[in-house]
Amino acid sequence: MTRVVGFVILLAVLVFGLFFGLLNAEPVKLDYYLGSRELPLSLVLVCTLLLGALIGAFASIGIMLRCRRKIARLKKEVSVSKRELSNLRTLAVTDGGVD
Repeated sequence: MTRVVGFVILLAVLVFGLFFGLLNAEPVKLDYYLGSRELPLSLVLVCTLLLGALIGAFASIGIMLRCRRKIARLKKEVSVSKRELSNLRTLAVTDGGVD
């Protein structure tokens, strides 16, 4: 069922993208430092969207790596604590010299 829903959503996005491209096919002049070029508006918008997504993904890599290191450190602490608790449970309980 989830595959069908995913396929329907993908199909809707593709149809939306097709109509978006057809409605925004007028050329626009794109000026950059080394020159200029005329490209369809839809292509400029899609390329800008993809470039923004890539920049956002690269910006979040540092945060993700930091979180993964912290998770690994915390898992190690949990494992040490579990081992210590297991050792404490197996020790014989002694009186400790109390009269």
